[in-house]
Parts: sequence; C-alpha cells; structure tokens
Amino acid sequence: MDMLIYEKGCWEQDYRRIAGVDEVGRGCLFGDVVAAAVILPEGLIIEGVDDSKKLTAKKREMLFELIMDQALAVSVGHVDSAVIDEINIKQASRLAMKKAVEGLECPPDYMLIDAEKVDLPLPQQAIIKGDANSQSIAAASIVAKVTRDRLCEGLWEELYPDYGIKIHKGYATKLHREQLLALGPTPMHRRSFLGKILSDEPVLF
Repeated sequence: MDMLIYEKGCWEQDYRRIAGVDEVGRGCLFGDVVAAAVILPEGLIIEGVDDSKKLTAKKREMLFELIMDQALAVSVGHVDSAVIDEINIKQASRLAMKKAVEGLECPPDYMLIDAEKVDLPLPQQAIIKGDANSQSIAAASIVAKVTRDRLCEGLWEELYPDYGIKIHKGYATKLHREQLLALGPTPMHRRSFLGKILSDEPVLF
C-alpha cells in the first residue's frame, strides 16, 4: 500500500510542512504518555517505516536514527502520571501531542494524527490506524516508542529498579502486577489506572 497517500493529498492542496503525530504509553500503569511530531521532506520514502508495534526493537532503533537524520523537524512531548490522573488519559494524550507539535523547530502547516484531534488552530486530519497508513504518523510512532522505551530502560529503571520497568515498559504484565502488590505504587504510577490491582496497599514516597 501507499504510505504517502494522505501526504500526497496534502501536497496537492499546497501544504508543504506536514507533521505526523502519534503517542505511546496510553495503556501503561506507570510513567509518562509520550507523543512525537515529525515533519519529513516532501516525497521522501524511508523503507521499512511502519506502525511501531509491528517492528522489532532493533528495527525501531535503526529507523529512529534514519528519521532523526532525515526529518526536517522532530519534537517529543511528555505528560506525567500526576497530570494523567488529574485530567484523564485521553486528554493527557492530546496534551502530549499538542506539546510535541508546539516544540517543532519549523511550524507545520498541516497535521496528520493517529485517530485523535490536537487542540491547535491548524488544519488537521485524524486517521484511524494512521500509524499503519501514513508514513508521517508511522515515523512519529517510532520516535515516540523509542524515546519512551529508552526512558523505561534507563532513567526510570534506575529510579525504581525493583519493578521491572525495563522489561514490561510500564504495562500491566504479571511481573508488574506482582511487584505492585509486593511493594506498592511509586510516585510515577498512575493511581487512576491501578483500580482493583491494589486495595489499600502501602504507598511509596
């Protein structure tokens, strides 16, 4: 399939700086939701770019470097667990996307977004399964995923070494649930997500 079909439609309308926007970490119990915005040069095709969930970690890392090298602009936005608990994950995901777009060095004139709306006064299109149908959105999904995974494997693992963050990346795996029950939640856990996993368990601060 043509991963540039949506981009071509924008170019035909004289939009030149098209930002693909996507987020990762929406379903995690722990850590930030992370979004990326990527503007690729008109007509560029990066072989292998696809929905980040379909790619191996090694392939994502390789494509991440290619995207960072060839993109006109890349930006990442974070929203932490406290804000997620305060405004809910849907709004937090949208906020992370907005931060990512606002951080771009050259402002986009159009946004292609994975099944969401970004609260900015820019023309935009929400595309269902956009990360599998648009190269720009797929590139954003790869940047967001690699950025978040590196945090899980690095800083966040160092902060909370007993929770297995580098292994499960904050998702509700058996290991993660067991460590939550044994140790209680950290300040980086999303309290609104823990629900029945915890029932008045000790809190770590």
